[in-house]
Amino acid sequence: MEKPNTVTCTAPVNIAVIKYWGKRNEELILPINSSLSVTLHQDQLKTTTTVATSRSFQEDRIWLNGKEEDVTHPRLQSCLREIRRLARKRSKDGDPASDLMKLSYKVHICSVNDFPTAAGLASSAAGFACLVYTLAQVFGVEGELSEIARQGSGSACRSMYGGFVQWIMGEEDDGKDSLAQQVAPETHWPELRVLVLVASAERKPVGSTSGMQTSVQTSRLLKHRAESVVPGRMVEMIEAVQRRDFAAFAELTMKDSNQFHATCLDTYPPIFYLNSVSQQVINLVHRYNRHYKETRLAYTFDAGPNAVIYTLQQHVPEFVQAVQHFFPPETNGGEFIKGLPIEHVALPEELRQAIGLEPLAKGISYIISTKVGPGPCVLEDPTQHLLGSDGWPKKTL
Repeated sequence: MEKPNTVTCTAPVNIAVIKYWGKRNEELILPINSSLSVTLHQDQLKTTTTVATSRSFQEDRIWLNGKEEDVTHPRLQSCLREIRRLARKRSKDGDPASDLMKLSYKVHICSVNDFPTAAGLASSAAGFACLVYTLAQVFGVEGELSEIARQGSGSACRSMYGGFVQWIMGEEDDGKDSLAQQVAPETHWPELRVLVLVASAERKPVGSTSGMQTSVQTSRLLKHRAESVVPGRMVEMIEAVQRRDFAAFAELTMKDSNQFHATCLDTYPPIFYLNSVSQQVINLVHRYNRHYKETRLAYTFDAGPNAVIYTLQQHVPEFVQAVQHFFPPETNGGEFIKGLPIEHVALPEELRQAIGLEPLAKGISYIISTKVGPGPCVLEDPTQHLLGSDGWPKKTL
């Protein structure tokens, strides 16, 4: 029996600073507004996906985080269908590297996230970006892949690039111009740091897909946001990133997060993604900035209670001390900070008094310390395949 053709890739999480919320076309996943995100480093957060193809496979199959899932899911099928279509087109255009026979082989897909799935940590974005990127490697497809990733999960198109990425909403009905584009590479702003404050690793009560549908149907504020607010903010945000102007970047990020959650409240019935811990983080950030009379921190929240904090490297140690003081963790202090190491500093007494909040015990489970990172990449080491040499999941999953 011939060995399966196997490829493994990783893809990053992205966190939007100008939010995507609402579709104009559900099937093609076309948004009602453009958005902009920061790609997080894969050393801390990533999806790893292995795809194998073989003549011996009877059907397409997929395993996510060790459990077999339904391969007939429409969005998964969209991605598979598009990649196979492009691969067939390439072979028809006379590329000798692509063998038509092999394009009909079934695929086995195995994918793992190294972070909580569906806890507001952009797991579907990393997952679909990784799936599309890996399938493209297996089937020899090159060129514009963000349009295909978008059909799996809207924000997945932004995970096809590193650094700072915009998703241009596009005008066409077929979505051909609704694409992701890099605004600046991951090397552009080396001092920028990202802290994910995990308030809860549970699944969201209202998933993003259904939440968006209800918002589009019922929120007049969302319509105003998409038409009158976001276009100007996109221009300002791209300028702030290009100038590395943290104060402008931070203020836009917080205002846009707040407006996104306001549209969730304006949805009928309303959607509550933020909880009391989220609100306390918001207070902490504003009081911290007010104390220093400058904007040193920014928060943003996606469809869940976890805060993502943007700041510059020099402010990280003190802010983390403030988080530990106002959200005293459970005793395992060592595990409270994951990712990039953070030096220990004392919390200045005048800062503690200026913030003046009542500590909220166990509000934050842990902090992931990370930075801006690159886009998807191929893993060359065959020992990192999630599928064995027979094309089936390795037992260690």
